[in-house]
Amino acid sequence: MEREFTNVMEEIVVAWVQILMAGTDYQTFCPCNKCKNDIITISLNALPTYYVTTDEGRRIVFDRLNTEENRKWINKRIISAIHVVGKYPKHQL
Repeated sequence: MEREFTNVMEEIVVAWVQILMAGTDYQTFCPCNKCKNDIITISLNALPTYYVTTDEGRRIVFDRLNTEENRKWINKRIISAIHVVGKYPKHQL
């Protein structure tokens, strides 16, 4: 079955985790794929899902989520997840 839906929140979180982890504030945190995926997963579990089936629906939801207030709200959950994974990493050293 071809996937004909997407979670807009997932797209946003994945992009923001990549950006935050590449920034200077989080260079001391492990950048491995396992840690990044754990950060994304913890963040998504703390945020609501926004599934859409069309490009127009994606644009509408993205525009609704792309406000300063929502960006701060989402960012807080991602930063919290970064600190949780940083304190309790699950990767093999």
